[in-house]
Amino acid sequence: MPELTRRRRMLVLAICCMSLLIVSIDNTVLNVALPALQRDLDASTSGLQWAVDAYTLVLAALLMLAGSTADRIGRKKVFMAGLVIFTLGSLLCSLAPDLSSLVAFRMVQAVGGSMLNPVAMSIITNTFTDPRERARAIGVWGAVVGISMAAGPLVGGVLVESVGWRSIFWVNLPVGLAALLLTLRYVPESRAPRARRPDPLGQVLVIALFAGLTYAIIEAPNAGLTAVLPYAAVAVAALAGLLVHEPRRAQPLIDLRFFRSAPFSGATLIAVAAFASLGGFLFLSTLYLQNVRGLSALHAGLWMLPMAVPTFLCAPLSGRLVGSRGPRLPLLIAGGAMTASGVLFAAFEAETTDITLFLGYLLFGVGFGFVNAPITNTAVSGMPRAQAGVAAAVASTSRQLGQTLGVAVLGAVLAAGVSGSSYTAAFVSAARPGWWILAGCGLAVLVLGAVTTGGWARRTALRAARRLEPADAEVPGAARART
Repeated sequence: MPELTRRRRMLVLAICCMSLLIVSIDNTVLNVALPALQRDLDASTSGLQWAVDAYTLVLAALLMLAGSTADRIGRKKVFMAGLVIFTLGSLLCSLAPDLSSLVAFRMVQAVGGSMLNPVAMSIITNTFTDPRERARAIGVWGAVVGISMAAGPLVGGVLVESVGWRSIFWVNLPVGLAALLLTLRYVPESRAPRARRPDPLGQVLVIALFAGLTYAIIEAPNAGLTAVLPYAAVAVAALAGLLVHEPRRAQPLIDLRFFRSAPFSGATLIAVAAFASLGGFLFLSTLYLQNVRGLSALHAGLWMLPMAVPTFLCAPLSGRLVGSRGPRLPLLIAGGAMTASGVLFAAFEAETTDITLFLGYLLFGVGFGFVNAPITNTAVSGMPRAQAGVAAAVASTSRQLGQTLGVAVLGAVLAAGVSGSSYTAAFVSAARPGWWILAGCGLAVLVLGAVTTGGWARRTALRAARRLEPADAEVPGAARART
C-alpha cells in the first residue's frame, strides 16, 4: 500500500473512530432506554437481558472470524459491509414491533459491528506505519471509548425523554452512512500477504459455547434448572470440543498455547471480570434509577455522569501509566476502586442515599477508567510480533463475553430476587447478591493484576513465545493477523 499523506492518514483515523463510536455508544445508550423499552414492549427482566446480550453475544462470537476474513479478502470490503449491515440493523431496531423482533434485529446489528472494530484497528495499524504515530492513533482510538461512555447515558436520556426509545437507533443512521461514503472515497484497500485459513468447526464451537452458556444463565430463573440443562450441556460439550479440536490445527481460531503465558491468561480473565462488572453495573443502575427512584430517562442519564466522567478522564492517564510504569499499577488501582464500589453497594446499600450513590458511581468510574488500557498491553506482553494481533483479538472477544455474562448473571440474580414480590420494594435486597458479585469481579481484577504482571509472569510469557515462534515461521504474514 503506498504511503498516505498525513492529512489522509488523519482522515482514515477519523473514519475508523466514527465506526467505533456508533458501536461503543450503542449499548450505553440502550441501557438508559431499558425501562422505557420495558413499558412499551411489555418486556420481562429476561427480555431486557436479551435486548442487551443478543448484541454483545453475537459480537463476541464473530469478532475473530471478521478479523481473519478481512485479512483474507480485504479490510476495506469487510469494513464497508459492516457499516451497511450495522446501519441497516439500527434502522430495523427502530422499527421493531415487539421484543422478539428487537432481539433479532440487535443480532443483525452485531453481525455488522463485528466487522467494524477489529477491522478498523487493522486499518489503523496498516495506515500508521511509524511506531510513535501509530501509538498516538491508537490512543485517540481508545479515547473514543471513553467519550462513548461519558456521552452515552446523557445522549440516551435526552433522546428517550424527548422523542422515545426508538430514537436511540436513529443516531447510528447518519453516522453510519457518512462513514460508509467516506470509507468508499478515502480508505485504501489492504489485506494480509498470507491470511490465516478459516476454522469453521472452531467458529461453530465458539458460537455454541457462548450461546448455550448465556441462554442457560438468563432463562434459569424463569424456566428452571431442568429446562436449561440441555443448553448448559451444549456449552460444556462445545468447550470440550474446542480443547480437542484447536490443538490439532496448524492455524486454529484460538491457539491454546497462548494460555501458557500468565500475562495473556490474566488479561483474558481480567477483561471478562471487568466488562462483566460494566455490563452488570449499567443494567442494575438504570433499572434502579428509573424503576425504583422514579427518575426520568434524562435525570437517570445525568446520575450516570459521576461514573462516566471519571472513566473518560482516567483512561488516558492509565495509558500513560502503562507506557511509563507498566500495567501493574493501573490494574491495582482499577481492581481496588471497583471492589470498593461493589462493597459500598452490597454491604452499605449505597443506592439508598445520594451521597453514597454518588461515591459508588465515582469509584466504579475511576476503576473502569484505569482497567481498559492495560488489558491489551498485558495480553500481548512478551508475545512474538506475529502473534500480537491475534492475542489482542482474543482480549477484545473476552471484553464482549464479559459484558454478556455480566448482564446475564446479574439479571438472573435480580429476576430470582424479585420473583413474586413487589418489584420496587424488593429491588434493593434482590440486587444485593449482584453487587457482591461485582465486588468479587473487582477483587479478581486486583488479584490477577498483581499476580500476572510480575517477573514470574513475564518469564511464562517468554516461554510461551518461544513455543509459538515455529508456528510464525510456517505462517508468513501473520504479523498482520487480526487486530
